[in-house]
Amino acid sequence: MKTTEKGKMGEDAVCRYLEARGYTIRDRNFRIHGGELDIVASRNDELCFVEVKTRRAGSQEHGDEAVDSRKQRLIIRAAYAYCEQLGIAEEEWYIRYDIASVTVWQGREADIDYLENAFDESDFPSSY
Repeated sequence: MKTTEKGKMGEDAVCRYLEARGYTIRDRNFRIHGGELDIVASRNDELCFVEVKTRRAGSQEHGDEAVDSRKQRLIIRAAYAYCEQLGIAEEEWYIRYDIASVTVWQGREADIDYLENAFDESDFPSSY
């Protein structure tokens, strides 16, 4: 299985996971120069920016370990751009940054370890 296929499989699984919990998928693979948002989902007054990391079973690195401070900064910057481009007033939403670690077993099943509020903007200076 190619990396892009594995990644899409993981993102599809996370979308199903979120929808089963009452979230609406607002966008996928939103890109700006230097950053991307894998999934943007909402429920009630929550706006969630979800980073998906998909690994094969037996991988030595857990998905959330790959989301270092540099990557977090890029996600936050992309989230600001997303809100700006779509005219979303950030103060009307509870903004959340989540990480979904997906393990793919033999290319057929996916286990999801979902971490809400994995990081937030307070960890970084406000220079977005």
